[in-house]
Amino acid sequence: MVVKFNEYNLLFKYPFTISKGTKTHQPTFVVELGYFGVKGYGEAPAISYYNIPVEKMVADLERKRVFIEKFAFSDPERYWHYLHHLFPANPFLVCALDMAGWDLYGKLKGKQLHNLWGLDIAKSPTTDYTIGIDSIENMVAKMKEKPWPIYKIKVGVQNDIEMVVELRKHTDAIFRVDANAGWTLEEALEKIPLLKELGVELVEQPLAKDDWDGMKTLFESSPLPLFADESCVAETDVEKCSGYFHGINIKLTKCSGITPARRMIEKAKALNIQVMIGCMNETSVGTAAIAQLAPLVDFVDMDGPLLLAEDIAAGVGFDNGHICYTNSPGLGISINPF
Repeated sequence: MVVKFNEYNLLFKYPFTISKGTKTHQPTFVVELGYFGVKGYGEAPAISYYNIPVEKMVADLERKRVFIEKFAFSDPERYWHYLHHLFPANPFLVCALDMAGWDLYGKLKGKQLHNLWGLDIAKSPTTDYTIGIDSIENMVAKMKEKPWPIYKIKVGVQNDIEMVVELRKHTDAIFRVDANAGWTLEEALEKIPLLKELGVELVEQPLAKDDWDGMKTLFESSPLPLFADESCVAETDVEKCSGYFHGINIKLTKCSGITPARRMIEKAKALNIQVMIGCMNETSVGTAAIAQLAPLVDFVDMDGPLLLAEDIAAGVGFDNGHICYTNSPGLGISINPF
């Protein structure tokens, strides 16, 4: 095994604003695993409020590179377990390496992952397109520029309802809202019934990630399904969400890769919890990984490449929100070797 990596700082088409702040670029770490001439790729975007910058991913990888390269690779699940113990405090790096391991495995088998797993891509949900917080005029303009069947609208500011009211005037599309933990319980209790009247389908992470008492109250009274994001990071969080959220949003980067995400989906289904797989502004590398899991879930949010001004790979595409798969093995992407 030979490990290489690249660091990127990718420009957004528009400044991307959520309740936690604004950014103009997405720092991203992409790894390449070379194995007897076959190359697999994986990605982990850096998210500031999780305190794992690209520099930490690079430093951790370099410190233990020899152990990554000496592992006798046979299947990705064994590899993930090895990596999980090698980097217990860096799920982002484990995600990138796990993803690359799966890409490599699919290429060695000559099949795209969803085919290896026996999944029917006709069951893949339609992805939403995210409208970040901005002036109402700009939010309307962004929506009109990208006609789409489902929009995820970032909220968590004082004029939430005003924003959604104005956007609703211009489309009959499905709306989902994501507060990114930006509301108090009182705000959520007031706003969610109004959002239901505006045709909103679901609400993501309404309260602070550790406000379980507030979520219990909200869960028992909310007229809309509530989905955990910041409250559901790792496998151990799935069961915690039962009775507090109607669904969970799994992020590959946060949970440490494809391998644990598959187990989280299975666990959520057993608990009768709905599942969304979300993105963290990945390029087509990470987005293609989400696409492989899409037939297993109820909702997908995988618009990362659409929000970026530049991409580093090609593969997964979209037709009015519907996922377009390639016939290439592994993740189904094409990228220039490092």
